[in-house]
Amino acid sequence: MSTIAEIEAVLPKLTTEELVRVEQAVHSQFRQRGDGIVYDDTYGGETEADLVAAADAAFQIYDKAEAEHGRN
Repeated sequence: MSTIAEIEAVLPKLTTEELVRVEQAVHSQFRQRGDGIVYDDTYGGETEADLVAAADAAFQIYDKAEAEHGRN
């Protein structure tokens, strides 16, 4: 099993507090590498991947609403 698969397998078992710590650690790695940080302030960081995921989730909601109303 790959390290990525192992990490993904354990994520559902973590508490919310632990997930927050994991997220902070991942963002810390992005900061150290200088890769893909859109903003970074005292409230946290936002990466390009975060923005893409948020946009994707929003568009999926729009697409579902359009499909339900027969506009697709």
